[in-house]
Amino acid sequence: RCLSDWSSDVCSSDLYLLSLALIAPGLSSAQSGVTANTVLLGQSVALTGPAAALGIEMRTGAKVYFDYVNSRGGIHGRKIELRTLDDGYEPSRTAPNTKKLIEEDGVFVLFGYVGTPTAAAALPIFTQARVPFFGAFTGAELLRDPFNAYIFNVRASYYDETERIVEQLVSTGAKNIAVFYQNDAYGQAGLKGVERAMTKRNLKISVTGTVERNTIDVAAATKAIHAAQPDAVVMISAYKSCGEFIRQMKKAGSAAQFYNVSFVGSKSLADDLGKDGVGVAISQVMPFPWAASVPVVKEYQQLMLKAGQKDFTFSTIEGYVAAKVFVEGLRRAGKDLNREKFIAALETMGDVDVGGYFVSFSPKNHNGSKFVDLTIIGRDGKFLR
Repeated sequence: RCLSDWSSDVCSSDLYLLSLALIAPGLSSAQSGVTANTVLLGQSVALTGPAAALGIEMRTGAKVYFDYVNSRGGIHGRKIELRTLDDGYEPSRTAPNTKKLIEEDGVFVLFGYVGTPTAAAALPIFTQARVPFFGAFTGAELLRDPFNAYIFNVRASYYDETERIVEQLVSTGAKNIAVFYQNDAYGQAGLKGVERAMTKRNLKISVTGTVERNTIDVAAATKAIHAAQPDAVVMISAYKSCGEFIRQMKKAGSAAQFYNVSFVGSKSLADDLGKDGVGVAISQVMPFPWAASVPVVKEYQQLMLKAGQKDFTFSTIEGYVAAKVFVEGLRRAGKDLNREKFIAALETMGDVDVGGYFVSFSPKNHNGSKFVDLTIIGRDGKFLR
């Protein structure tokens, strides 16, 4: 029998053989990482180097929830295995890690990557391989626009964060606003977010300064920004460089307010700054990890303590929440699991409550949340809302 959307001379057995040749690789790929007893996830993050705390904490939070699910029999009889490779927060290492996870390890999904430049390196690889990329610890627009069917973001974007920061600064009378940013895709994403928020209010950034990824060479940035005597500095970098910049600005006599986006690594920044951290602000995209009145936070605290993890942080709760949303998608996908069913299941998750934190996906929107909160570092390194 001939099919109307094929040439009339391609019929019956010929069509069957041709179709089988075309779709068989896709079917094989769709089952990668899934056995009767396990689902294999792949992750590339910094486990060493100046940004190591971010990768370690993201993985820890996710593992705490996955281990809890596994202790209760897994999902549809399958336990979740998270295989993590170290990239040191360097995209030149992320790309080969991603290829290994997909091509050699045969993971089902890539989960919980950390960083914008590293995500950018993975982007063409997982897109070509049609492997879902879930719950990355970055708010970069490159994972949001243009729409990519394989990307699912749990957290709010850097545009959301910088809009909230600029809104707060302008409401308190700040107009001379500078930007200190990491000289890569992450820093550029945050810089653009600040520019958008400022333009919306007919304002312009007064001065910028940069730092190279995985370094603390901030002398030039400090000199340029301090000379402008800004009311506030919005910072888009990791905790080591931000900590050094804040110290040098204060040493130079700056009275600026310092605002960071969530990726900075809140606890690591507070630890690094010590007494110099008092009053430093950080936007957050996850529930306050000490607010046990929020159901998902209470659950997170209980399972962290049970796992021997006594330090509650924004990075660990981000891993935890991402894991919880992932598991809900896995549950909805059913026992006969493949990537297509997993994606379709996630797209049914409209306004899902995972314990006081709401996530919403659809076939046309894979950005789960726009939640942004503001915190400051108080005395003794404790966080205040």
